[in-house]
Amino acid sequence: MKKPVVLVSTDIKPLDGFEWHAVISAYVDAVAHGADAVPLMLPCLGAALDLDSVLDRVDGVLLTGSRSNVHPSLYGGEASEANGPYDTRRDGTTLPLIRRAVERRFPIFGICRGLQEVNVALGGSLITEVQELDGRRDHRAPEADDQDARFALAHHVEISPGGRLAKVLGDARIDVNSLHRQAVGRLAPGLSVEATAEDGTVEAVSFDAVPGFAFATQWHPEYWVGSDAASARLFAAFGDALRTHMRMRHDALDAAE
Repeated sequence: MKKPVVLVSTDIKPLDGFEWHAVISAYVDAVAHGADAVPLMLPCLGAALDLDSVLDRVDGVLLTGSRSNVHPSLYGGEASEANGPYDTRRDGTTLPLIRRAVERRFPIFGICRGLQEVNVALGGSLITEVQELDGRRDHRAPEADDQDARFALAHHVEISPGGRLAKVLGDARIDVNSLHRQAVGRLAPGLSVEATAEDGTVEAVSFDAVPGFAFATQWHPEYWVGSDAASARLFAAFGDALRTHMRMRHDALDAAE
Protein backbone atom coordinates (compact mmCIF):
# COMPACT_ATOMS: atom_id res chain seq x y z
CA MET A 1 0.00 0.00 0.00
CA LYS A 2 1.26 3.47 -0.85
CA LYS A 3 2.12 5.76 2.03
CA PRO A 4 0.73 9.28 2.49
CA VAL A 5 2.95 12.26 1.75
CA VAL A 6 3.56 15.07 4.24
CA LEU A 7 4.68 18.56 3.27
CA VAL A 8 7.44 19.62 5.71
CA SER A 9 8.36 23.28 6.13
CA THR A 10 12.00 24.34 5.86
CA ASP A 11 14.25 27.21 6.92
CA ILE A 12 16.71 29.32 4.98
CA LYS A 13 20.15 28.49 6.39
CA PRO A 14 23.49 30.06 5.31
CA LEU A 15 26.19 27.40 4.96
CA ASP A 16 29.48 27.27 3.03
CA GLY A 17 28.69 30.50 1.22
CA PHE A 18 25.29 29.28 0.03
CA GLU A 19 21.71 29.56 1.20
CA TRP A 20 20.16 26.17 1.99
CA HIS A 21 16.51 25.19 2.31
CA ALA A 22 16.93 22.95 5.33
CA VAL A 23 15.11 21.06 8.09
CA ILE A 24 16.34 19.24 11.20
CA SER A 25 16.41 15.48 10.67
CA ALA A 26 14.26 14.76 13.75
CA TYR A 27 11.19 16.09 11.94
CA VAL A 28 11.58 13.98 8.82
CA ASP A 29 12.44 10.94 10.96
CA ALA A 30 9.29 11.45 13.05
CA VAL A 31 7.16 11.65 9.91
CA ALA A 32 8.77 8.56 8.40
CA HIS A 33 8.76 6.38 11.51
CA GLY A 34 6.19 7.93 13.87
CA ALA A 35 3.50 8.68 11.28
CA ASP A 36 4.58 6.03 8.75
CA ALA A 37 4.47 8.61 5.96
CA VAL A 38 6.76 10.11 3.34
CA PRO A 39 8.21 13.55 4.19
CA LEU A 40 8.47 16.03 1.33
CA MET A 41 10.47 19.17 2.08
CA LEU A 42 8.91 22.45 0.93
CA PRO A 43 11.39 25.13 -0.17
CA CYS A 44 10.90 28.71 1.05
CA LEU A 45 9.87 30.16 -2.30
CA GLY A 46 7.04 32.36 -1.07
CA ALA A 47 4.79 33.77 -3.80
CA ALA A 48 6.62 31.71 -6.44
CA LEU A 49 4.85 28.61 -5.10
CA ASP A 50 1.49 27.56 -6.48
CA LEU A 51 0.12 26.28 -3.17
CA ASP A 52 -2.83 24.44 -4.68
CA SER A 53 -0.54 22.58 -7.07
CA VAL A 54 1.58 21.52 -4.09
CA LEU A 55 -1.34 20.59 -1.84
CA ASP A 56 -2.98 18.59 -4.63
CA ARG A 57 -0.07 16.16 -4.34
CA VAL A 58 0.19 15.71 -0.55
CA ASP A 59 -1.93 14.51 2.36
CA GLY A 60 -0.92 16.78 5.22
CA VAL A 61 1.35 19.56 6.46
CA LEU A 62 4.02 19.55 9.18
CA LEU A 63 5.16 22.99 10.37
CA THR A 64 8.56 22.56 12.00
CA GLY A 65 10.28 24.36 14.82
CA SER A 66 13.24 26.64 14.24
CA ARG A 67 15.70 28.96 15.97
CA SER A 68 14.21 31.84 14.00
CA ASN A 69 11.16 33.79 15.17
CA VAL A 70 8.15 34.97 13.19
CA HIS A 71 8.80 38.58 12.18
CA PRO A 72 6.92 40.93 14.57
CA SER A 73 5.74 43.18 11.74
CA LEU A 74 3.34 40.37 10.80
CA TYR A 75 1.36 40.81 14.03
CA GLY A 76 1.80 44.50 14.77
CA GLY A 77 5.04 44.30 16.72
CA GLU A 78 8.50 45.76 16.28
CA ALA A 79 11.57 43.80 15.29
CA SER A 80 14.71 43.95 17.41
CA GLU A 81 18.12 42.34 17.32
CA ALA A 82 17.46 40.74 20.70
CA ASN A 83 14.28 39.07 19.47
CA GLY A 84 15.89 37.64 16.31
CA PRO A 85 16.96 35.86 14.29
CA TYR A 86 14.19 36.13 11.71
CA ASP A 87 13.51 34.20 8.53
CA THR A 88 11.19 36.32 6.40
CA ARG A 89 11.38 33.95 3.43
CA ARG A 90 10.02 31.17 5.62
CA ASP A 91 7.29 33.52 6.92
CA GLY A 92 6.35 34.36 3.34
CA THR A 93 5.96 30.66 2.58
CA THR A 94 4.41 29.12 5.68
CA LEU A 95 1.79 31.73 6.55
CA PRO A 96 0.02 31.57 3.16
CA LEU A 97 0.43 27.78 3.25
CA ILE A 98 -1.33 27.59 6.63
CA ARG A 99 -4.26 29.69 5.47
CA ARG A 100 -4.73 27.60 2.33
CA ALA A 101 -4.32 24.28 4.14
CA VAL A 102 -6.98 25.34 6.64
CA GLU A 103 -9.33 26.38 3.82
CA ARG A 104 -8.85 22.96 2.24
CA ARG A 105 -9.26 21.11 5.58
CA PHE A 106 -5.88 19.36 5.52
CA PRO A 107 -4.40 17.43 8.44
CA ILE A 108 -1.95 19.89 10.02
CA PHE A 109 0.67 19.43 12.74
CA GLY A 110 2.52 22.56 13.91
CA ILE A 111 5.46 22.35 16.31
CA CYS A 112 6.99 25.24 18.32
CA ARG A 113 7.58 27.94 15.67
CA GLY A 114 4.87 26.10 13.77
CA LEU A 115 2.34 26.93 16.49
CA GLN A 116 3.43 30.55 16.46
CA GLU A 117 3.11 30.69 12.66
CA VAL A 118 -0.40 29.24 12.90
CA ASN A 119 -1.48 31.88 15.41
CA VAL A 120 -0.04 34.74 13.35
CA ALA A 121 -1.34 33.38 10.02
CA LEU A 122 -4.90 33.33 11.38
CA GLY A 123 -4.79 36.78 12.96
CA GLY A 124 -3.31 36.33 16.43
CA SER A 125 -0.28 37.88 18.11
CA LEU A 126 2.81 36.63 19.93
CA ILE A 127 4.58 37.37 23.19
CA THR A 128 8.14 37.97 22.05
CA GLU A 129 9.97 37.05 25.29
CA VAL A 130 7.63 35.09 27.53
CA GLN A 131 10.25 34.63 30.26
CA GLU A 132 10.21 38.39 30.89
CA LEU A 133 6.55 38.43 32.01
CA ASP A 134 5.75 38.35 35.71
CA GLY A 135 4.54 34.97 36.83
CA ARG A 136 5.82 33.10 33.76
CA ARG A 137 8.51 30.46 33.89
CA ASP A 138 11.59 30.48 31.70
CA HIS A 139 10.56 28.31 28.76
CA ARG A 140 13.92 28.49 27.04
CA ALA A 141 16.09 25.43 26.54
CA PRO A 142 18.85 24.78 29.08
CA GLU A 143 22.37 25.77 28.06
CA ALA A 144 23.89 22.47 26.96
CA ASP A 145 25.80 21.01 24.03
CA ASP A 146 24.04 17.67 24.41
CA GLN A 147 20.73 17.67 22.52
CA ASP A 148 19.14 15.12 24.85
CA ALA A 149 19.72 17.59 27.68
CA ARG A 150 18.29 20.49 25.68
CA PHE A 151 15.19 18.50 24.73
CA ALA A 152 14.70 16.88 28.13
CA LEU A 153 11.15 16.85 29.53
CA ALA A 154 10.99 20.08 31.54
CA HIS A 155 7.49 20.78 32.89
CA HIS A 156 3.86 19.66 32.94
CA VAL A 157 1.05 20.71 30.65
CA GLU A 158 -2.63 20.27 31.39
CA ILE A 159 -4.69 18.84 28.54
CA SER A 160 -8.07 20.61 28.26
CA PRO A 161 -10.71 18.17 29.56
CA GLY A 162 -13.09 17.02 26.85
CA GLY A 163 -11.12 18.74 24.11
CA ARG A 164 -9.98 17.33 20.80
CA LEU A 165 -6.41 16.78 21.99
CA ALA A 166 -7.75 14.84 24.97
CA LYS A 167 -9.14 12.30 22.49
CA VAL A 168 -5.54 11.63 21.44
CA LEU A 169 -3.69 11.99 24.74
CA GLY A 170 -6.45 11.56 27.33
CA ASP A 171 -7.69 14.04 29.94
CA ALA A 172 -4.34 14.09 31.66
CA ARG A 173 -1.30 16.07 32.66
CA ILE A 174 1.76 15.17 30.61
CA ASP A 175 5.43 16.10 30.77
CA VAL A 176 6.88 18.05 27.82
CA ASN A 177 10.13 19.68 26.78
CA SER A 178 10.49 23.44 26.46
CA LEU A 179 12.71 25.31 23.99
CA HIS A 180 10.98 28.59 23.17
CA ARG A 181 11.07 32.31 23.89
CA GLN A 182 7.95 33.33 22.01
CA ALA A 183 4.43 32.22 22.90
CA VAL A 184 0.82 32.83 21.95
CA GLY A 185 -0.33 36.31 22.94
CA ARG A 186 -3.77 37.10 21.51
CA LEU A 187 -5.29 33.83 20.37
CA ALA A 188 -6.30 33.90 16.70
CA PRO A 189 -9.95 33.50 15.71
CA GLY A 190 -10.62 29.94 14.67
CA LEU A 191 -8.23 28.36 17.17
CA SER A 192 -9.09 26.63 20.46
CA VAL A 193 -6.70 26.11 23.36
CA GLU A 194 -6.05 22.41 23.93
CA ALA A 195 -3.30 22.51 26.57
CA THR A 196 -1.66 25.03 28.90
CA ALA A 197 1.45 25.14 31.08
CA GLU A 198 1.15 25.68 34.81
CA ASP A 199 1.98 29.38 34.31
CA GLY A 200 -0.86 29.83 31.81
CA THR A 201 1.25 29.69 28.64
CA VAL A 202 -0.68 28.22 25.72
CA GLU A 203 0.96 24.90 24.88
CA ALA A 204 -1.37 23.45 22.23
CA VAL A 205 -4.19 24.60 19.97
CA SER A 206 -6.60 23.02 17.49
CA PHE A 207 -8.17 24.41 14.32
CA ASP A 208 -11.93 24.85 14.66
CA ALA A 209 -12.53 24.62 10.91
CA VAL A 210 -10.48 21.46 10.28
CA PRO A 211 -11.99 18.11 11.33
CA GLY A 212 -9.81 15.26 12.53
CA PHE A 213 -6.15 15.85 13.35
CA ALA A 214 -5.33 19.56 13.17
CA PHE A 215 -3.14 20.62 16.09
CA ALA A 216 -0.11 22.71 16.96
CA THR A 217 2.03 22.20 20.06
CA GLN A 218 4.52 24.54 21.68
CA TRP A 219 6.64 21.57 22.76
CA HIS A 220 8.67 19.21 20.55
CA PRO A 221 7.13 15.72 20.30
CA GLU A 222 9.27 14.88 17.27
CA TYR A 223 12.39 14.54 19.42
CA TRP A 224 11.08 11.77 21.69
CA VAL A 225 8.67 10.06 19.30
CA GLY A 226 10.59 6.80 19.67
CA SER A 227 10.50 6.67 23.47
CA ASP A 228 7.80 8.98 24.91
CA ALA A 229 4.25 7.60 24.86
CA ALA A 230 2.50 10.96 24.37
CA SER A 231 4.83 11.93 21.51
CA ALA A 232 4.29 8.56 19.83
CA ARG A 233 0.51 8.87 20.14
CA LEU A 234 0.55 12.31 18.53
CA PHE A 235 2.48 11.17 15.48
CA ALA A 236 0.52 7.93 15.20
CA ALA A 237 -2.75 9.93 15.20
CA PHE A 238 -1.27 12.30 12.61
CA GLY A 239 -0.43 9.26 10.48
CA ASP A 240 -4.00 7.93 10.78
CA ALA A 241 -5.37 11.28 9.62
CA LEU A 242 -2.94 11.34 6.70
CA ARG A 243 -4.04 7.90 5.53
CA THR A 244 -7.68 8.94 5.74
CA HIS A 245 -6.94 12.01 3.64
CA MET A 246 -4.96 9.93 1.15
CA ARG A 247 -7.87 7.53 0.66
CA MET A 248 -10.27 10.43 0.14
CA ARG A 249 -7.88 12.06 -2.33
CA HIS A 250 -7.46 8.86 -4.33
CA ASP A 251 -11.21 8.22 -4.32
CA ALA A 252 -11.80 11.72 -5.70
CA LEU A 253 -9.20 11.17 -8.43
CA ASP A 254 -10.78 7.83 -9.36
CA ALA A 255 -14.23 9.40 -9.51
CA ALA A 256 -12.96 12.16 -11.79
CA GLU A 257 -11.54 9.70 -14.34
